[in-house]
Amino acid sequence: MRSSPLAERTVVITGAARGLGASMAHEVARRGARVALLGHEKAALDEVAASLPGPALALEVDITDPAALTAAAQTVRTGLGRPSAVVANAGIAEGGMFLASDPAAWRRVIDVNLTGSAQTARAFLPDLLETAGFFLQVASLASIGAAPLMSAYCASKAGVEAFAHSLRAEVAHRGVGVGVAYPSWTDTDMIRAADRYAVLRELRAHMPPPARRVYSVDTIAARLVRGLERRRTAVYAPAWLRLAQPVRAALPAVVLRVSRHELPRLEATEPVPCTGPLGAGGSADRAASGPRP
Repeated sequence: MRSSPLAERTVVITGAARGLGASMAHEVARRGARVALLGHEKAALDEVAASLPGPALALEVDITDPAALTAAAQTVRTGLGRPSAVVANAGIAEGGMFLASDPAAWRRVIDVNLTGSAQTARAFLPDLLETAGFFLQVASLASIGAAPLMSAYCASKAGVEAFAHSLRAEVAHRGVGVGVAYPSWTDTDMIRAADRYAVLRELRAHMPPPARRVYSVDTIAARLVRGLERRRTAVYAPAWLRLAQPVRAALPAVVLRVSRHELPRLEATEPVPCTGPLGAGGSADRAASGPRP
């Protein structure tokens, strides 16, 4: 792993307290990187940092707070050196019918996933310009094909994809690479929490067989880090997901057909719930950000 281009480089990962972010931290550390872990839950971040084989820094920060991100970026520079790679991974989700959703909670998903990713880029882009570095935006299968009952999440992930494409065009001539990661269903606490709701679980079950499978977090993290090493403009995890790109224009009609058939049946079985924050990461964000206005 010491032959990795990440060796002796500083890598920043947001949303690193658990799940995909924590697993990616282990992957880059095994390749010899110095790792800065950003997110909520200082104790969990410290635990991840202590488990890594090399230098690591755990910083509790809300990525929707520009001043806090600016301060975190300075701390990373001082403690580990200028970052050569930044992974905008932090994200939250809530499920339920759009009309029944809480407007403030819906907006918070957009703020964290989209605006927070952009503010992460804003805080660390000066470093990436100095190091000719790489910014990896973690998007989602939801960026390619939106699903019902997850309107804020799907909107935010489509937004970060567009943001990354725009940013790439702005900074390519200055030596900075920008990539978009498209992970499929991953075995994180967010997905496990969603599967506790029958309507969300059943809608996923009606996706085509490859698209409904849940992959281990370590498998997805390893593939994303390989893309990070190679400065890929697009990283599909698993690899077959790239086949969805040429047919993405047809996906809304497919989703519509399934939803028209399945949602009435599921609604007749039980009410469609508003889930609230999905998983421990969503709960941590709600606790840290305080009451919704």
